[in-house]
Amino acid sequence: MTYFGFLSLFLAIPIVILLGLTWRDARLGRQVPRCFASYPPYAILALHLAMALVYTTPWDNYLVATSVWWYDQAKVTGIVFGYVPIEEYTFFLVQPIMTGLWLLFWLRRQPDTVQKGWENGRFRYTALTILGIIWVIMVAILVTSWAPGTYMALILAWALLPIMLQVGFGGDILWQHRKIVLLGLVPPTLFLAAADALAIYDGIWTIDPAQTLNWYLGGILPFEEFLFFLITNVLVTFGMTLFLATESQERLAQMKTAVSQWRINRLPVTSEK
Repeated sequence: MTYFGFLSLFLAIPIVILLGLTWRDARLGRQVPRCFASYPPYAILALHLAMALVYTTPWDNYLVATSVWWYDQAKVTGIVFGYVPIEEYTFFLVQPIMTGLWLLFWLRRQPDTVQKGWENGRFRYTALTILGIIWVIMVAILVTSWAPGTYMALILAWALLPIMLQVGFGGDILWQHRKIVLLGLVPPTLFLAAADALAIYDGIWTIDPAQTLNWYLGGILPFEEFLFFLITNVLVTFGMTLFLATESQERLAQMKTAVSQWRINRLPVTSEK
């Protein structure tokens, strides 16, 4: 199986099915509820595609350049940009399309209600602190050049920065909507991890065992590969949920008010004589 064959089988077909379900929902008048309609949903999905391409390109080129993973040249077209084949750039886009369409499918089935009492600053700060500690540990692994931790550290050092931004802004919002977040996150992650195991078994790409922990799921899938699909789906699911949730708009309004008040308080006080 070629790399494009893999993409056609495991991503293009699910995307076509999800587009069909989207079309059917539109015919039935089933829309994303107002509590998740702060912006046009497909515009937000398109924004995530652009961010995925821009943010992932230099990182993935570094992985191939340093032989963290490599691909079978006989199973790609040979069109390469930098160090990475065009099939990989396609993967950057079709994965968030699939995950985003899956999330929107379930958002269209949510009740149009906004929960009260969702604000929880302590939860956000605690989660942000934990993620920050993990990020520092991953950076330390890279600085000390501990080879078995390389791939894991590269994944988490790269992905935790935007995730910390998401959690710092709206960790409590995500927790409030944890059921839809888990529903949008878990099935695509398990599906893509299983597909990835088949691709590795077929030799489409290979992960360097010297730069991994050598923990294998099902005897084939490196732990780091499962972590990669989990963390990238977290980025898409968290990001789209936060953009679309009306609670985020309320928080943005609060932040703007706080900034405006801070600016007013910094103005010099003049006294009249």
